[in-house]
Amino acid sequence: MLTESDRNFFRPKWRRVTATVLCAAWSILEWVSNEPFWAIIATGMTFYCLWNFFYRFVESNNTDEKSTLDEEK
Repeated sequence: MLTESDRNFFRPKWRRVTATVLCAAWSILEWVSNEPFWAIIATGMTFYCLWNFFYRFVESNNTDEKSTLDEEK
């Protein structure tokens, strides 16, 4: 789970993409090097990045205001 400071740091999309690509590259390197322990860890980190940075990430801080505006309409 991301804290508020983590969300603020990863707000620019290029940071989220860079972190995810680096984890994926590390995962590929470990699989090619035949290091399954570290490859599994790096693959898990890649999926964690994908889940938190792209699936669950909230783009703006005003989500509560948007939902209340939608409910009033």
